[in-house]
Amino acid sequence: MSRLRTALPSDLVELVARRFRVIGEPMRIRLLEQLRDADYSVGELVSIVGASQQNVSKHLAVLHEAGILERRRDGNRVVYAIADPAVFTLCEIVCDGLARQTSRLAGMLGATT
Repeated sequence: MSRLRTALPSDLVELVARRFRVIGEPMRIRLLEQLRDADYSVGELVSIVGASQQNVSKHLAVLHEAGILERRRDGNRVVYAIADPAVFTLCEIVCDGLARQTSRLAGMLGATT
């Protein structure tokens, strides 16, 4: 993993912030998790996540526009797939950080009881 050693240019800061906003929506994270191991159509994702077609389509469009998902035609349906698997690395980093924080908090609470 590369690490930036200088201050981020403001244009790059905006792009990073946009990426965080795009994936910072719970429904989008649920959709990404479903698409992690398989490609699905909108209808299939609607059934899996239990949301309306309009809602799922809206979130898929945002993820596609951001370059995180790709889509292709398969007959009369549109199938979505992960275009940027690095999004899962970011999610894993956040989950690891949350696990460490939870562990520290549990330790502090255990020490006070």
